[in-house]
Amino acid sequence: MGSDAIAQVELPVRRESSFVPIPFLDLKAQFGPIREELLDAISRVLESQHFILGHEVEALEREVAEYVGAKFAIGCASGSDALLLAQMAIGIESGDEIITSPFTFGATAGSIARLRAKPVFVDICPDTFNFDERQLETVITSRSRAIMPVHLFGLPVEMDAVLEVARKHDLAVIEDAAQAIGARWKGRGVGSLGTCGCFSFFPSKNLGGAGDGGMVTTNDPQVAEKLRTLRVHGARKKYRYESLGINSRLDALQAAILRVKLRHLDTWTNGRRKNAETYLELFTEYDLADRLALPFAPVGSLHVYNQFSVRAPRRNELQECLRNWGIPTEVYYPSPLHVEAAFAFLNYREGDFPKAEAACREVLSLPIYPELTLEQQRTVVATIARFYERGS
Repeated sequence: MGSDAIAQVELPVRRESSFVPIPFLDLKAQFGPIREELLDAISRVLESQHFILGHEVEALEREVAEYVGAKFAIGCASGSDALLLAQMAIGIESGDEIITSPFTFGATAGSIARLRAKPVFVDICPDTFNFDERQLETVITSRSRAIMPVHLFGLPVEMDAVLEVARKHDLAVIEDAAQAIGARWKGRGVGSLGTCGCFSFFPSKNLGGAGDGGMVTTNDPQVAEKLRTLRVHGARKKYRYESLGINSRLDALQAAILRVKLRHLDTWTNGRRKNAETYLELFTEYDLADRLALPFAPVGSLHVYNQFSVRAPRRNELQECLRNWGIPTEVYYPSPLHVEAAFAFLNYREGDFPKAEAACREVLSLPIYPELTLEQQRTVVATIARFYERGS
C-alpha cells in the first residue's frame, strides 16, 4: 500500500522557475478573509487615539476570560511578561523553587530565574513531550513554592495529578499556556485550572497579534488586582507606587486586532485539528506510522496543535531533505534548558534528563496552520516517505 500511495505524488525534478515552497505558517492566508474586520478595528483605535490599555484592552480581557473559563484576565506586553507577572503576583521571592520542564522555550525557566528563584526540572513523558507529573513529588523541598506545567505544542498537561500534588504540598500552579489557548483538560480550558494561566499573543500563536502581547488569567480576585497594579509600575493610582512593578501594558491596537481574531479562533482550531487528523491518516497510508513517533493526545485532553511535532530517525537529514523540496520545518527545541549556558548556575549536567535530551535529537515540527491544503499535506508526507524509502 505504501508504494502505491507514494506514486500518488511523484517528486519531480526541481526547477527553480516553477518551484512553489510550502509556508511553515501562512499568516497572509489568515489575513485575507478578515482583512476588512481588522482594518475597521485598527481604524477604530486610531480614531479614538487611545493606545494604552483602555476600552479595547478591557473588552479583550472580558472576552478571553469568558473563552478560557476564568473569572479574570489581565493583559500585558508579552507571554514572557505574563509568566513573570504571575510569579510576582503570588509573591515568588529569591531562593524559592518552581518545578517545571526542561523541554520548553527559554522564557519558562527564564522568568523564574529573573526573580532569583530557582527552576527545578523534571523529565518529560516521551509520547506527549509534557513533563512527567509522576516525578513532581521527587523534587519537592522546603523551598518549593509553585509548579509551572507547560502545555507544550497545544497539548494540556495531565492536570488532575498536578493539582493533587499542589494541594498536598500547598503549592501554587502557574500554567504556561503560551501555545495552548483553547486547549482543554476534561472539558475545562487551560489557564482556568491553576492559580494563574499565562498566554502569549506572539504572531505565530494560534491567537496571534500584530506584534507582542500577553495575558494572565486567574480565578482569584486578589491575584487579579495585584496583577493590574504590577503591570503599571506597581501603582494603583497615578504616581502612587504600592509595590515594585514593571511596565507591561497591552496596546489597544493589539487588543482590537485580537478581539477580531478571537471570534475566528474556534474555526482555526478546528482547522488545525482536522489537519492533524489528516496527517495521522496520511502517515498510516504511506506506511510511516511505525517509522515516526506521531503526536499523542491522552484521554481527557483536547489538543489545539500550535505545532504538529513528530519524532523522526535521522532527523537532521530528513529536515535537510524537506528543506531542499521547499518544505520548511522547525526544531522545537534543539537543546533542553538544563544544558543551556544561561542555566549553568543550576548545576545540571547532560544526562540528567535523558528523555528531554532524546526528544531534542529527534523532534521535528511540520506545517499545521489551518489553511494548509490536503495536497500540501500529501506532498509533505510523500516526501518524508521517499526520504526513508531511499535511505533504507
